[in-house]
Amino acid sequence: MTEKSTVFLISLGCAKNLVDSENMLGILSSTGFRLVSRTEEAEIVLVNTCGFIQAAVEEAIDTILEVINLKKKGAVKTVFVAGCFVQRYGYKLLREIPEVDGWLGTGEIHRVVDLLSNHHPKAPPPFLIGRPSYLADHTVPRMHAGPVHTSYLKIAEGCSHRCSFCTIPTLRGPFRSRSLESLIAEARHLADLGVKEINLIAQDTTQYGKDLEEGSCLEDLLERLVQLNGIRWIRLLYCHPNGISSRLLDLMDSEDAICPYLDVPFQHVNEKILLSMGRDFQEEQPMRLIERVKSRARNIRLRTTLMVGFPGETQAIFDQLCNFVRTAEFDHLGVFTFSKEKETAAARFPQTVTSKEAERRRDRIMVIQAEIAERKNQEMVGQTVSVLLEGTSLETHLLLQGRTSTMAPDVDSRVLINKGKGIPGDIVPVLIKEAHPYDLLGEIRTDIRE
Repeated sequence: MTEKSTVFLISLGCAKNLVDSENMLGILSSTGFRLVSRTEEAEIVLVNTCGFIQAAVEEAIDTILEVINLKKKGAVKTVFVAGCFVQRYGYKLLREIPEVDGWLGTGEIHRVVDLLSNHHPKAPPPFLIGRPSYLADHTVPRMHAGPVHTSYLKIAEGCSHRCSFCTIPTLRGPFRSRSLESLIAEARHLADLGVKEINLIAQDTTQYGKDLEEGSCLEDLLERLVQLNGIRWIRLLYCHPNGISSRLLDLMDSEDAICPYLDVPFQHVNEKILLSMGRDFQEEQPMRLIERVKSRARNIRLRTTLMVGFPGETQAIFDQLCNFVRTAEFDHLGVFTFSKEKETAAARFPQTVTSKEAERRRDRIMVIQAEIAERKNQEMVGQTVSVLLEGTSLETHLLLQGRTSTMAPDVDSRVLINKGKGIPGDIVPVLIKEAHPYDLLGEIRTDIRE
């Protein structure tokens, strides 16, 4: 490939994968490749995949086959695949999908230029894979694929928990934190670019720093981040229940820049199921933790994810989970059905819940949550809240949309605005006029300045 080859990147999966994609885009751009926004303009298509659960694997395969079809039609010249799907299935992919021109594992994203540059049509496709140990820092080029006003900051890579249902330790390697100074340097650079909202991500953000010799921790990082000029909102995602310290809650109470929002994936509430899941010993009962968070003066909003249909989940245990959802009254909630992944310990457990029943249980919890969410949203009517504007709604094509500090990008609800004007990236006061199960409707108040 020449330096002037055009590249289109497709990023699948989670926000952590998106940061990898942005790093690869930055590396490619800094070494002479030309990035384009449509497949029709590209000579090279690079697909960065997810492989966490079977649904993600199927999405990866479908996407790869679609791009291969473009290659067969002559619309693109070469197709490369990176990410968790590659790390999970390894060299067997050479046999299963021979049309792909090269492969890149999760620990080799810094070698993306080698992958794209060393392809030769008559040679075997390059396959760059190894045990994941790479950790990108602030010196690695990064090109933002989304709006400039918001960004993810990946504070660590990998995972050292041993949940019985999860493939992440295999796909991403052990938990390894970035240095505090590297993170501050990147956050400062993001602020200089105009980023107003930083979302901290890792497989477990509360684990941050515990593997570092200098003994940094998440609270230390937050104390440094709030001092940066330009960063208005700092949000915590993926917080393990055992990591919610009093010091962390004190910081959220005292620092306006830290969003009053915690994403705590409980997974389940039943002790037997949690033990089978291999979840770390719960130092605090889930409801006690929720009460401790909700007792804070700042009205911290909670998001969680739950799994239904795990082996051994009886109807009585599921009823216990439903009661937990009713009692906890989460502000945001996602539910996943158990996925039997061959590489995990849980795949060997007797399967006691059918896929159809698991889906029914998921739907039942989402009905309960919808009732809770609508009631909570109704309580917002008449309030004026700060909203980060994100542009025009894709569904309405007319209304502006945005998020409050208690709404994370991509996964939570939103605020639609039917009166007033603003620029994406502005944080404006919005009077909430209507509430729906997941979205709010309001108007920008011109008599108040943020």
